[in-house]
Amino acid sequence: MKLPSRGMWMFLVGCGMLGLARCGSFAESPAVDLSLLGAGDQPQWGQKFTRNMVSGEKGLADRFDPATGKNIKWMAEPGTQSFATPIVAGGRVLIGTNNEKPRDPKHTGDRDVLLCLDEKDGRMIWQLVLPKISEDEHDPYLDWPKVGFASPPTVEGDRAYVLTNRGEVVCLDMKGMADGNDGPYMDEGKHMALRGYAPVEPGPMDADILWLCDLVKETGIHIHDQVQGSVLIDGNLLYINSCNGVDNTHRKIRSPDAPSLVVIDKRTGKLVASDNERMGPEIFHCTWSSPALGEVDGKRLIFFAGGNGICYAFNALSSVPIESASGQLASLERVGRYDPDPTAPKTEVHRFTGNRKEGPSVIMGMPVFVDGRIYLVAGGDLWWGKRQSWLKCVVAKPGEMTGAGETWSYEMSRESTSTPAVYEGMVFAADCGGVVHCVDAKTGKGLWTYKAHGDFWASPMVADGRVYIGTRRGEFIVLAAARELKVISTIDLHDPISGTVTAANGTLYISTMTRLYAVREDR
Repeated sequence: MKLPSRGMWMFLVGCGMLGLARCGSFAESPAVDLSLLGAGDQPQWGQKFTRNMVSGEKGLADRFDPATGKNIKWMAEPGTQSFATPIVAGGRVLIGTNNEKPRDPKHTGDRDVLLCLDEKDGRMIWQLVLPKISEDEHDPYLDWPKVGFASPPTVEGDRAYVLTNRGEVVCLDMKGMADGNDGPYMDEGKHMALRGYAPVEPGPMDADILWLCDLVKETGIHIHDQVQGSVLIDGNLLYINSCNGVDNTHRKIRSPDAPSLVVIDKRTGKLVASDNERMGPEIFHCTWSSPALGEVDGKRLIFFAGGNGICYAFNALSSVPIESASGQLASLERVGRYDPDPTAPKTEVHRFTGNRKEGPSVIMGMPVFVDGRIYLVAGGDLWWGKRQSWLKCVVAKPGEMTGAGETWSYEMSRESTSTPAVYEGMVFAADCGGVVHCVDAKTGKGLWTYKAHGDFWASPMVADGRVYIGTRRGEFIVLAAARELKVISTIDLHDPISGTVTAANGTLYISTMTRLYAVREDR
């Protein structure tokens, strides 16, 4: 099998016909009541709005053993390359993967797959199966071969909103096709087939797309490697990063005028607004960071880290904009701008591609809004940039989001793809040197570091007084979320971990490249 390029896989940003789950066949999965989200559900990546990687779940396991089954509620085998973070809502678990272990004989070949599993036992309920855009366009850098669906969905009620591998935002019926094709979108069969091939007949285990917004066609973005983004829901509006990026040379932006942040009407799928910052020429790799929302001095602000390494603050829209007579999209109003690496080069940035000592900074994780401050990690691109990064804290007040508004800066050991977790006066972040950092949230003083076996692409998740995180060498680590270092446990899963751990309804969901574990304390 061809190995991915070193310019692959930002996304943390983590079920074959035999043994999809330990308890039986997916075809026998019972119906799930979607009338209410569980109190302990985790319907999006990070906390609602703020993106903080902290969960209020209690009574979680801090040790487990796949070999003996200790504290293993169930285990599923989604595919062979899963970089996604699990999402849990309404009795269902959503996880991205590939199609190397086909679950339906009508879906063959290299495909991106979003699986919907039963929360109780891991059996498959439905799947969204999409052809590789790289097969249509004959360019692997558009959608890397064998790499699975990477974006974590955001669930609200009986709807899931997700950014697909083809640069589309889709609204999915959480019940799938089992209750019929609800529309208004009715072209699922055509959409599941490669261009020029006969449509695939949808079945009860296929996803039901309610609407689709194609950002490639609508905005002209040029996607790269793999699409990764997490939809932010605010009333009737969806905010999402566009994933505009470089081409296969890693030195050219094909769509310099395309937006980096877009806004969609969640009821219709209509694109209604975008940023007007023209970040395109300054994008070093791709626009992979998803937006956050916070309220400052009574104003609701969208915080967004562009592919140019700058964090922006935009006024949140108060309602769905009325379409102009010319059909032009509404422009988001920028009210703040923060450059975490002001001395880095800002023009002709691709002359530094492959330079490990100097060059522009990028922001791969999400900005986190807590108590009027923004916490984020910025630094060199993991695959093409300098080996340097910083954990930053800046005042979120629009007029102060400048160099003067920076509260503190903490240097990390290597590049980082981490979204921070802010918890009880501490900030936890990880870097690609395999180090977990604990920093004082007020002063930026380092409290402790922990060196793991393997590098981190995932973000730390804090729950039940513990820090949970896995490495690309398969080491799963549990540390005390405290001001002094305490190692609670380390478990070797013998399989790379790229996605962030999810805690929901008393259970941890840990995704490796080939397995999804539901870990629950045996009682």
